[in-house]
Amino acid sequence: MTSHSLQSAPCVLMVRPACFYSNPETAKTNEFQHAIAADVDALDMAQAEFDGAAATLREAGVQVVVVEDTESPQTPDALFPNNWLTTHADGSCVLYPMQPESRRGERRLDVLDILRIEHKKTIRHVLDWSDFEHTQKYLEGTGSLVLDRQHRVAYACRSARTDETVLRHFCRHFDYTPVLFDAFSQSGTAIYHTNVMMCVGTGYAVVCLESIRDERERAQVVDALSQHRQIIDISYAQVAQFAGNMLEVRASTDARLLVMSSRAYASLTASQISALETHANLVQCRVDGIEDAAGGGIRCMLAEIFLP
Repeated sequence: MTSHSLQSAPCVLMVRPACFYSNPETAKTNEFQHAIAADVDALDMAQAEFDGAAATLREAGVQVVVVEDTESPQTPDALFPNNWLTTHADGSCVLYPMQPESRRGERRLDVLDILRIEHKKTIRHVLDWSDFEHTQKYLEGTGSLVLDRQHRVAYACRSARTDETVLRHFCRHFDYTPVLFDAFSQSGTAIYHTNVMMCVGTGYAVVCLESIRDERERAQVVDALSQHRQIIDISYAQVAQFAGNMLEVRASTDARLLVMSSRAYASLTASQISALETHANLVQCRVDGIEDAAGGGIRCMLAEIFLP
């Protein structure tokens, strides 16, 4: 098995929204989120952008499993399945503790049945860690965790939605080394999800180093990343355009693809694009409306399927 087959998944899960609006509960901790204009049909917009993104990925050679969201309970953020589910090459699936109560209904065992029965994926263990919610401890999947799957390092920035106790529980179970740090937006607010300011691919990492204000913690992150990867540093302005919210996946040809939004791509400099293109083919998806209203981008819409 080639090394990059460990870092990037050959298949992604996407959940097509049945309802969509700017969730007031998540807006408390997500400053990337903005209210939708009254004259916009939010669900039509989100479904159109979702369908376009799924089609773009399929055209690029990615296996995309699309599952329809349920009408009830109403889950306006259901199109971000990466926050409640991770899958692993040993056949494990993890269900995560989520801070917003409005998002907990997104966890669906029937989605695992669809992967197992319809898509012939092997599921050996289902680890349900949602009980941490009873003690107000949260870890929101690969929103909170940015994983170096090749070298077993879990990067995470502390926030109301990323708890150190659950992070260490993950690391003990899967034999990862945690790299925990504080990251702040330009306004000084804690960045709510690590995957907003950081992406780890094969041979490279995109990261907003200026958001890690503690010099010791920044040095720790740089040291851990630079052992195996070229660091591509992005600015606060680029983070605001979702340039940290990228994901490397794998095409059926085994080519590495770096998926990002059109807005993120437009924010990159020529030298950053050139550096990234030495590692992966860049794939753009137009999800401006979803980014604005929900404060999450294309990376959040993709749950990686590593199941055998």
